[in-house]
Amino acid sequence: MTDRQTPIASELESHDAFDRTDDGYDLSTTVFETMITANDAEGKRDGRVRITVTLPTLDAAVADEVVASPVEDGWFETLERRLQDVFTVAHTSTHDEPVVERDGEEVRVRLAYTAWDAGEGVADAKAVIEFVEGTFAQGIIPGYEYQGEAATLLENAQNRGQQAAEGDKNSGGMPL
Repeated sequence: MTDRQTPIASELESHDAFDRTDDGYDLSTTVFETMITANDAEGKRDGRVRITVTLPTLDAAVADEVVASPVEDGWFETLERRLQDVFTVAHTSTHDEPVVERDGEEVRVRLAYTAWDAGEGVADAKAVIEFVEGTFAQGIIPGYEYQGEAATLLENAQNRGQQAAEGDKNSGGMPL
């Protein structure tokens, strides 16, 4: 980050979903570790945004079991392919290709884009991080017991499903 606060950094600072950290900002609405930084951009743009989302590998997310290499590799390749569409949820059309790297038990997703408007740039940061989280959740393979962030995602989904089912009961059920 720069010493002088950029328009995007000011927006991140005032947004309820982002918390300031030593290195930038973190999205508090995701279960994953995130880092968002904002710098000046050339021309009449409000800034350049860089995001890193750290995910567990499938093997690291699975509890008390080793995931076979072909399954882990297939899972990672599918995640990489799906994340190529990450910017479809963003306002920006000025972005770098997503970088998805696997190192040990971590997958790092690096995203960078230019925001013409600070408000849209911050909305894009939230949207692309949530896209990464949702894409990870789509890749959870049934039949394994999960731990850490993956277990939290599954638990949150089950709770939302139960709340929705209870809401249907209270309203007389699904409409025909």
